[in-house]
Amino acid sequence: MCDSGLCINAGWRCDGDADCDDQSDERNCTTSVCTAEQFRCRSGRCVRLSWRCDGEDDCADNSDEENCENTGSPQCASDQFLCWNGRCIGQRKLCNGVNDCGDNSDESPQQNCRPRTGEENCNVNNGGCAQKCQMVRGAVQCTCHTGYRLTEDGRTCQDADGLGRALVGQGAPWSWWGGCMLMAARGQLWSPVGAPFLCHVPGPEPVLLFANRIDIRQVLPHRSEYTLLLNNLENAIALDFHHRRELVFWSDVTLDRILRANLNGSNVEEVVSTGLESPGGLAVDWVHDKLYWTDSGTSRIEVANLDGANRKVLLWQNLEKPRAIALHPMEGTIYWTDWGNTPRIEASSMDGSGRRIIADTHLFWPNGLTIDYAGRRMYWVDAKHHVIERANLDGSHRKAVISQGLPHPFAITVFEDSLYWTDWHTKSINSANKFTGKNQEIIRNKLHFPMDIHTLHPQRQPAGKNRCGDNNGGCTHLCLPSGQNYTCACPTGFRKISSHACAQSLDKFLLFARRMDIRRISFDTEDLSDDVIPLADVRSAVALDWDSRDDHVYWTDVSTDTISRAKWDGTGQEVVVDTSLESPAGLAIDWVTNKLYWTDAGTDRIEVANTDGSMRTVLIWENLDRPRDIVVEPMGGYMYWTDWGASPKIERAGMDASGRRVIISSNLTWPNGLAIDYGSQRLYWADAGMKTIEFAGLDGSKRKVLIGSQLPHPFGLTLYGERIYWTDWQTKSIQSADRLTGLDRETLQENLENLMDIHVFHRRRPPVSTPCATENGGCSHLCLRSPNPSGFSCTCPTGINVMPDGKTCSPGMNSFLIFARRIDIRMVSLDIPYFADVVVPINITMKNTIAIGVDPQEGKVYWSDSTLHRISRARLDGSQQEDLITTGLQTTDGLAVDAIGRKVYWTDTGTNRIEVGNLDGSMRKVLVWQNLDSPRAIVLHHEMGFMYWTDWGEHAKLERSGMDGSDRAVLINSNLGWPKGLTVDKASSQLLWADAHTERIEAADLNGANRHTLVSPVQHPYGLTLLGAYIYWTDWQTRSIHRADKGTGSNVILVRSNLPGLMDIQAVDRAQPLGVNKCGPRNGGCSHLCLPRPSGFSCACPTGIQLKGDGKTCDPSPETYLLFSSRGSIRRISLDTSDHTDVHVPVPELNNVISLDYDSVDGKVYYTDVFLDVIRRADLNGSNMETVIGRGLKTTDGLAVDWVARNLYWTDTGRNTIEASRLDGSCRKVLINNSLDEPRAIAVFPRKGYLFWTDWGHIAKIERANLDGSERKVLINTDLGWPNGLTLDYDTRRIYWVDAHLDRIESADLSGKLRQVLVSHVSHPFALTQQDRWIYWTDWQTKSIQRVDKYSGRNKETVLANVEGLMDIIVVSPQRQTGTNACGVNNGGCTHLCFARTSDFVCACPDEPDGRPCSLVPGLGPPVPRATSISERSPVLPNTLPTTLRSTTRTRTSLEEVEGRCSEKDARLGLCAHSNEAVPAAPGPTVRLPAARG
Repeated sequence: MCDSGLCINAGWRCDGDADCDDQSDERNCTTSVCTAEQFRCRSGRCVRLSWRCDGEDDCADNSDEENCENTGSPQCASDQFLCWNGRCIGQRKLCNGVNDCGDNSDESPQQNCRPRTGEENCNVNNGGCAQKCQMVRGAVQCTCHTGYRLTEDGRTCQDADGLGRALVGQGAPWSWWGGCMLMAARGQLWSPVGAPFLCHVPGPEPVLLFANRIDIRQVLPHRSEYTLLLNNLENAIALDFHHRRELVFWSDVTLDRILRANLNGSNVEEVVSTGLESPGGLAVDWVHDKLYWTDSGTSRIEVANLDGANRKVLLWQNLEKPRAIALHPMEGTIYWTDWGNTPRIEASSMDGSGRRIIADTHLFWPNGLTIDYAGRRMYWVDAKHHVIERANLDGSHRKAVISQGLPHPFAITVFEDSLYWTDWHTKSINSANKFTGKNQEIIRNKLHFPMDIHTLHPQRQPAGKNRCGDNNGGCTHLCLPSGQNYTCACPTGFRKISSHACAQSLDKFLLFARRMDIRRISFDTEDLSDDVIPLADVRSAVALDWDSRDDHVYWTDVSTDTISRAKWDGTGQEVVVDTSLESPAGLAIDWVTNKLYWTDAGTDRIEVANTDGSMRTVLIWENLDRPRDIVVEPMGGYMYWTDWGASPKIERAGMDASGRRVIISSNLTWPNGLAIDYGSQRLYWADAGMKTIEFAGLDGSKRKVLIGSQLPHPFGLTLYGERIYWTDWQTKSIQSADRLTGLDRETLQENLENLMDIHVFHRRRPPVSTPCATENGGCSHLCLRSPNPSGFSCTCPTGINVMPDGKTCSPGMNSFLIFARRIDIRMVSLDIPYFADVVVPINITMKNTIAIGVDPQEGKVYWSDSTLHRISRARLDGSQQEDLITTGLQTTDGLAVDAIGRKVYWTDTGTNRIEVGNLDGSMRKVLVWQNLDSPRAIVLHHEMGFMYWTDWGEHAKLERSGMDGSDRAVLINSNLGWPKGLTVDKASSQLLWADAHTERIEAADLNGANRHTLVSPVQHPYGLTLLGAYIYWTDWQTRSIHRADKGTGSNVILVRSNLPGLMDIQAVDRAQPLGVNKCGPRNGGCSHLCLPRPSGFSCACPTGIQLKGDGKTCDPSPETYLLFSSRGSIRRISLDTSDHTDVHVPVPELNNVISLDYDSVDGKVYYTDVFLDVIRRADLNGSNMETVIGRGLKTTDGLAVDWVARNLYWTDTGRNTIEASRLDGSCRKVLINNSLDEPRAIAVFPRKGYLFWTDWGHIAKIERANLDGSERKVLINTDLGWPNGLTLDYDTRRIYWVDAHLDRIESADLSGKLRQVLVSHVSHPFALTQQDRWIYWTDWQTKSIQRVDKYSGRNKETVLANVEGLMDIIVVSPQRQTGTNACGVNNGGCTHLCFARTSDFVCACPDEPDGRPCSLVPGLGPPVPRATSISERSPVLPNTLPTTLRSTTRTRTSLEEVEGRCSEKDARLGLCAHSNEAVPAAPGPTVRLPAARG
């Protein structure tokens, strides 16, 4: 075998010829010995002696061309030119403008090269030549095809030797057509007849389709145009096509697959995916729609439908290394090459009959094979003899076409007068005349690795008679042509029940495992070909069994540690057991009670379950040492198993584990396979150490050796009929013998690697009556067979005890350990005398489950997943799974359930918080958020009102506080490293913890005193828990759960091992009383949270909400808060409380939220999503989400709500527009679309009628206009970089903005004057807002929300840190959206849009009519306007607006009297911008532009 995996003849190793594709057959060789007819190169390679000094570098190191002066000049062929340096090149390369010789002698003046004028060109009208045209010395030279000669005009050709007529004389049905010969009924033209011009095959231009290992490509032979059809392939070798159906097929010898695709490269799909080893040849029957292939690994030729269905082994006898294959569907014949020890070319009918040898002499490595249908010839290449040969289809008239210059030909095809072949050595596609082998050309070189090749043209697949007709010949499965007739055939293993019909299923077959696959050999047919059952993800199958009642096959896989099943045809595959398996090596089906038994050499257990894997239980767990095979005998109620540990033995017990005893214990080494002869009541076994097959009575008596010789390594064993069958690892074979005498040995299959278990599937298992058949024997769960007199017993799933009635199982585990293992949660029952872990069957995918807790009252488990960032819960039986907390979590390392107070507590090392919520996740509250640095484990003591937690940050410590976060105290802060596990022993008032750095488990009093070490060393403890007299912990290093005495730390034992990914662990006793709730039955009178504390309890509110003065009740939401976006979320930070914790607003379907605003009237948040290009709105509880603007947006970076006029404004950076609409998205109108270059933030001042925006385009600026876009004015256009965020201080009437390029925050008055720098060094600010005395902003670089004093720019604080993707930020406050204007009353009387301005308002119409009449004239005076302040809903006084409005488009109304007033503090600081007040600050430079009217 080559290093690449390719197989070659062993005799070719170190013969000097690189036959492997990677030349590995010539590495590490001693000097090769060449024959008398060969020349030895310097490299050791042997080449033909005639190639010595012929001008060609055949050795590849030029040693065959050295020292040639004494050998005379090489004689170039008649169509070649001898260069000055002795090299031979083709005559057509003379004077072509290219230095082909290397010494320029082919382009020298001595060759009479004429200047190339371009007037004579073979590309134009074929140079005027009738047949062939070539350029010689820059001039056109006409030549003729074989059998023709050039006439005196130098252009036309005439018949020279009657070759064409000779071919007609061979009996081909020819007729004349248009001066050319037409092959009857095939539409094929053939040229070498006495016609004075070249005859081409009609139809499209031919295309060469070839496999290139990593891709499949096509090339035009006459133009060398090169295109890719399929890429990213593994190792494409064989290739064929179906022109009519426009399909291409190929084999991949790395994937061991046959695939197909459309000829345009689309719709790639697998056709054959199992049972292939080296599919090196492929051929399509385009007439009967069949696919044939060779496999040199399995030594077979197979056939199937084009989709891979009805697959059949066609030929399997006397095949060694079948390679190339070609079909002649019109004649119903297959041709193939075989390069085994006896190389040959063979043929047969396409149904496999009539097999005959075509050629078997002078062949070595016959690779490629093709058929010339018109010429009735075959062509093949021999890579070892470096030759292309041809013969008639019966093998006669064999002749070498090309015997020189073929380093390593692989595949070949033919079209018209040309042969095309691929060559491994030159990595090229070449062509030559098919009659003479001359006119050789390189079509394409420098390929990756050219393999198979075909001419893609309809005439390569001529029409033929479909012998099977339209009804598949009446066959139920395969219809295969045979000569001029057809044969009905059956898929491999299926017997024929009539001349046209096959059986629909298999009745009996040998079933065996081969690690990577499971195969069957049908006993219904005579060919005994093995057929792979099409199964997925079989990695290391070992044990097998079957059940004919539902046609299931069962197997164990010791790589995936699973037990699976599927129908015998591969359908319905499913995993039935996939947890707590380590090395399941034995398997047995009780077909009477439908039970699955197995052994596990890793856990040293024997277990049983229903055949679907449910109700699994451990039967035997003691005194087992690597149990291997297992068989059951339901008639007697016994099971038998082999054990090949330190004391090999064969044991027997009832199928319920009763009456266990050893029956064979001597003269055993590796007792492998077991089998029962139910008729003779014998037990057979194979021993790979003793190299025997033996039998005894079912009680172990009358032991006898059946076969004691020529058994190198028997493994699997089974019985059927009068025969015994076994697999042997060393001989790689399946053998059989007489089951009574051991004689008459036969080999069924050989050369099969990795053989494992073996069984015979049949439908004659004896029926057995059992009490379990009637109402499950009265058992609530498992009814198992047992020996008489009882005949059965009731058993419970692992960890659950049977009740005193002997038939009913307890509802669940009472006392148990429950632990997280990252990808699952498992339980270990403490009710039973052994430790066995059981997976909690929660039907979700876990990624990184860390912390767990249990509510024993409701029987639910709670867990945190730090990858999914969730806290979830489910019942202990896996049902009722639900996610409780899905937002605001980063790394939830600790979790504790207060089953008494009905709360869940958790720590988060990412946010450095400790939080609490109800058990359903509601009323979530941050308890501790200051001075935390990686809080980890947390435990509760409800009765005392304390919670304890570990902190393994820079200064590791153990802390305690009330369960409401009060009375916080550090208990221990010395000699700690990584305190992870933590538990409370309430009985002895002890606090216990595990430290993975100090490698200790320690204890102390609940106040931290009397600290002492319990267990040391422990390798890497993580979770710690306590129940009764024991402590239990998980260990990362040992991947195990351990137990010790809680008082002394002694008596350490291993509970469970081989558990990677161990995390938290909890011990639960559901029988223990919970205790008394300190909050009492009425929640302590609290409206929301009631939390225990040492002195009783306290009422608390969810995060961000203040407790009212009564100390009991809470407001429904914060009064003032920040609202910010972070791409995939919208969050809230209350400004009413000091913790500044962010709370997610549960708005669905957020992708990339950029800008925000809020409408205090309807309580809705508006936002832009630039991923979806929409503007949406929703209530703050996440409900009523709707799209406001869903089309015509590109990049909406800015958004503003006019809460008075009920309008929405936005900037679109992609379209460079500012638009407006009603809040519901109606009446959409472009306000500004000129002189905008990257408009970003936008803000409105409804009381003043102003619209402000930033533009950070080429010339950055801040502008202002009226709310209708009129009177546009540049406020700031100097000393700006990237003005990102913009906000308004409505009290002081100033604008604030952030500049992400200049890294500062500035402000100015509403006219752009009195400009001031507030903060001069900020990292990368994006958005900002204002509330009271604070300016808040988001920063991309620091990933934080920060604030400063708006007056001084000092007192900088971080409000929230470590937030990815921070975007917009706004304040929601009763004082924020106040005031009114004329549009606030009845929409100003406007039919559509109403825009307030500085001193009046205007009506406007949408850009697209909505079907309603639109008027620019407002109606009569509006009714009394409503106030829009959240905190104050009193009506506006009637005298604040004129009682009537003029019926003009520009009615002017003074609004000064309704403006907010400046506070005394603002006035003292000079921040009020009233016209009659002086402001003591130098105004910033501004440029006034003419107002642009909207």
